[in-house]
Amino acid sequence: MILDLERFLEAERPHWERLEARLRALEADPHRRMSLPEILELHTLYQRASADLGRVATSSFEPGVRRYLESLVARAYGEIHESRRRPHRLAPWRFLSRTFPRVFRRHLRAFGVAVLITFAGCAFGGGAILVDPPAREALLPFDHLREDPGERVAGEERTITDRLQGVKTTFSAFLMANNIRVAILCMALGASWGIGTAILLFSNGLMLGAVLIDYVQAGQSRFVLGWLLPHGSIEIPAFIIAGQAGLVLAGALIGWGDRTPLKARLRQVTADLVTLIAGVAVLLVWAGFIESFLSQYHEPILPYSVKIGFGVTELLMLTLFLSRAGRKETEPEGRVIPGGRTA
Repeated sequence: MILDLERFLEAERPHWERLEARLRALEADPHRRMSLPEILELHTLYQRASADLGRVATSSFEPGVRRYLESLVARAYGEIHESRRRPHRLAPWRFLSRTFPRVFRRHLRAFGVAVLITFAGCAFGGGAILVDPPAREALLPFDHLREDPGERVAGEERTITDRLQGVKTTFSAFLMANNIRVAILCMALGASWGIGTAILLFSNGLMLGAVLIDYVQAGQSRFVLGWLLPHGSIEIPAFIIAGQAGLVLAGALIGWGDRTPLKARLRQVTADLVTLIAGVAVLLVWAGFIESFLSQYHEPILPYSVKIGFGVTELLMLTLFLSRAGRKETEPEGRVIPGGRTA
């Protein structure tokens, strides 16, 4: 059989390059879960490369092309027919730096919906305080929030002793445990087709909006920002991500026209739900530590500008982490396909 070398390479090289790119991704992250379309594409590309190898092997063809295809097909065969059980290794750094942000970005639409629900709650709570100031008694659940903002700030700034001396660790542990419990509840309420998750997100936003407007109206903007930003810049996004997980669960339950069986849809999202809520737990541990050891100290002990700057820096770093961490590393220089360009 005689093949037109140039035409053959021009037609088949893109498929070889695509297969090699898939194999490099699998080799770089062997624990990555592939979606069904990705699996089908890999198998199709493998079959095509195998057929090309058969054509090359039975024709008078450039030896370099045959060696390249033999190597490519062997690698693909090894990935597709791998049957050994890969051990599960505890890799917290891999989880934090790659898995968590990747899963977060995979469900950005659910995160956007959770943000909108939370902001809607903020707008409603803030608007209620502006229109009907006495409503603060009903909207603010804790006694210290119902105090007059000016009187509370004056009292806080007169206190120069360490009120949490000897109990910082206990207080931070309480905050961590309580916040993680609420976050898990927020995710679990996705089983109510997302209604419970939406209500919890809205109520959290409502309380936040009411507190902000209450203190801003009283002329205590610097205080409320210095009080909430150090821990809130992590805690609030963490709760929204928990809501994101709840909405992902709700989407799997509802299906939205997906004819995949319910059990299969739930299996598809289970790993992502665990990843999201585990990442939320890590964020809330940090937020609880900051709230206990930093947020509770005000001027003259700790300048508000320092606390606000710290909180803004945290928020920027979290945004960069969730948007950039775990993205595909720069591809290594590919080998040259004989008779053509770089693979």
